[in-house]
Amino acid sequence: MRPSFNIAGPCIPGEHYMLPPERRLKRVLRLIEDHKYFTLHAGRQTGKTTSLMWLERHLNETGRFDALWVDIETAREQPDVARAMRTILTNIDRALALRLPELPRPDRASFDELLQDPATALLEYLTRLTAGGVRPFVLLFDEVDGLVGEALVSFLTQLRQGYIARSGASFPASVALVGQRQVRDYVMTREERRTVTWLGTTSPFNITAEATTLGSFAEAEVAELLDQHTAATGQRFSPEAVERIWNLAEGHPWLTNALADQIVGWDVEERGTTITAAHVDAANETIIHERRSHIDSLMARLREPRLRRILDPMIAGERLPDDLVDDDLADVLGLGLISLRSGTPTIANAIYREVIPRALTYVQQVSMAEEQAWYVRADGDLDLAKLLAGFQAFWRKDGHLAAEGFGYRESGPHLMLMAFLQRIVNGGGRIEREYGLGRGALDLLVSWKRARHAIEVKLRRDTETELDALDQVTRYLDHAGLDEGHLVMFDLRKEVPWSERLFQREIAHRGKRVSIVGC
Repeated sequence: MRPSFNIAGPCIPGEHYMLPPERRLKRVLRLIEDHKYFTLHAGRQTGKTTSLMWLERHLNETGRFDALWVDIETAREQPDVARAMRTILTNIDRALALRLPELPRPDRASFDELLQDPATALLEYLTRLTAGGVRPFVLLFDEVDGLVGEALVSFLTQLRQGYIARSGASFPASVALVGQRQVRDYVMTREERRTVTWLGTTSPFNITAEATTLGSFAEAEVAELLDQHTAATGQRFSPEAVERIWNLAEGHPWLTNALADQIVGWDVEERGTTITAAHVDAANETIIHERRSHIDSLMARLREPRLRRILDPMIAGERLPDDLVDDDLADVLGLGLISLRSGTPTIANAIYREVIPRALTYVQQVSMAEEQAWYVRADGDLDLAKLLAGFQAFWRKDGHLAAEGFGYRESGPHLMLMAFLQRIVNGGGRIEREYGLGRGALDLLVSWKRARHAIEVKLRRDTETELDALDQVTRYLDHAGLDEGHLVMFDLRKEVPWSERLFQREIAHRGKRVSIVGC
């Protein structure tokens, strides 16, 4: 059996191409060596479970620790303390029986006795479990941030009590709480936060000070992963293909594997064929169009109010709301949809930048009575001026009404324009998106054959001027290395009639030729 690129569940050595997990776990290993309690957080499908399985195996093989990985996902969304504790203890007990059977653990009668008091069941179980141990016990809890309400409070409180009493009573030497968020960002109501006031401090066990994460693959690591396929099959990825995979996924483990798997598993099965950047773009389109499981689970949450409050202004290039709370931002960061770069929130990678507007406007795309052939010249080039004129007509008749019906009110015009462009460009080119958070602009780059068409999208209210917008679009053209481009301005001033809003004109500005499209 030859290895494959893994897109489902944890990676298995020998079965999947994979990078050494220990590379991303140096800090974690140090924390365990120092007997720390800590959190390990990262976005969806970034290798958390693969890392925990490796950690358990590695620590046990050293002979210096007894380590156990426990998945407590089956207790998620269960606020009842008694039911949650029974599930958690059952999962610990089962994992011990399967992977550390030599360790003495409470018998069935003792197990049931402990559960008579759910508020101390976990504390007492772990105390008894470690009482006769000769090696430090390391406990790796997976999917902890799925716990909610009183069950979460009780779980954390019992771990805290055991940690504090370790000098006089046995308890695990190191505990890792693993999920998409840090402990201080776990889901709790305001009342529950008041109950557990220590969550906002470094107590217990320095948990907020000792929070670590899993980073994405570096560009060189993406190349290393792809080279494993070449070594196994002889099939090469061209340097341009490797660079394109990096540019699209930006090192996200699942997205990187999904692109590679689509190419070598389905699109280019002939191993003598070298993978090109065009193959990568085709695979990217397939993954997005089919809404593969990871992408689909993320996109299903786009309508949630807390995600919408962050993504809506980001798409429009506006500032985040002034009353945004840390929990909302932490939730979206935990999902991996956005990341912080130099302290500024940004959509995490190029695939998500494309997926988000396409998912939000899919119904509008398929319902548009527009055909690609209407906007393609006889020589096969895209007539972008005609295309934008077509959008103006659509916007006047139906588009502005559809935009007002979006939950994403701030970015409704931007989304409708992207839906219209996607409808026409789909299958013949691609659209790259750059969201300018805080500068009030959305940059679009439409690639068609060998031509590139730059479009900057702006909203015009009472304070924005055409001159400000022109300065921005010329900076974008400089960045894109183009001499001409388009500025689409949505005029939101209610007193301006449609006859004045809809226009197209060309002007020269700062050495660039700009076509202004009024909407």
